[in-house]
Amino acid sequence: MSDDSLAGQRILVVEDEMMIAILLEESLLALGCVVIGPVAKLEAAKQLAADSAIDAAVLDINIRGGQVFPVADILTGRGIPFALASGYSDWVLPVKMQGMPRLTKPFTLRELEHEVRQLCCRRAETVPAG
Repeated sequence: MSDDSLAGQRILVVEDEMMIAILLEESLLALGCVVIGPVAKLEAAKQLAADSAIDAAVLDINIRGGQVFPVADILTGRGIPFALASGYSDWVLPVKMQGMPRLTKPFTLRELEHEVRQLCCRRAETVPAG
């Protein structure tokens, strides 16, 4: 299932449920991505979001240490696109996060691949050519 268009894309994964984190990691690796994490704790996620070279991120809304919104704020400040992963409806999201890309749990590998492609395309459009 590997595809050169995702080869080398650095994807931050923030997920505190071990089985889902492993599934995300394996799926992204199979697509040729480089996985940053997965990370399960808020403070560690904030550190990676601030300091790591990242092309896009998949963020579980509720993780150990709270909700992932501070991580999303860091990524937004850096111009890094992300998708929120959750089984919750929009009502749990702050207004500024409503309308952000979403992966509704449970999601399929096809949905994950589609969303990561969209995020990476969005990132490529915002990064100046070097």
